[in-house]
Amino acid sequence: MFKKGQDSDGWGVSSPPRIGEKQPVRSKNVSVIGPTLVFKGELSADEDLVIEGTIEGTIAHHKKNLMIGKQGRVTADIHASSVIVEGELNGDIHGDGLVSLAKGATVNGNVYCSRLIMEDGARFNGKIEMIEASPLRVAPDPEDIEDELAEAENLTA
Repeated sequence: MFKKGQDSDGWGVSSPPRIGEKQPVRSKNVSVIGPTLVFKGELSADEDLVIEGTIEGTIAHHKKNLMIGKQGRVTADIHASSVIVEGELNGDIHGDGLVSLAKGATVNGNVYCSRLIMEDGARFNGKIEMIEASPLRVAPDPEDIEDELAEAENLTA
């Protein structure tokens, strides 16, 4: 059910990312906005997202991961579980977990997160506010739920 080596941010890294280390993106359930796509409005999805195109508006990706690729140009406020910026962002980032600004990234806006990585060569204009990390919630195994239900039925019988 749970894959070993996957951290709470869901990016599939076996240990916390290090400065200068390429951030891997999960291969399952990832949507990609290609470099020729231009989108204006409110963007939300129920899967991880990689942006290589141009986005203007708001991005609400609660409990999902967002990556702005090297070709990505985003003018939006972002709320996502984890955010990796390799391209350009004009707007605020609200990350529930990790926010990573890669070498060559440009961010003009404020960052609100519990973990931040900023590589040498990233450009940032704004303020950073570190928020308290929310506790990790792990879903119970289905067998445990079945045992609890059977036990509850025996108590009521």
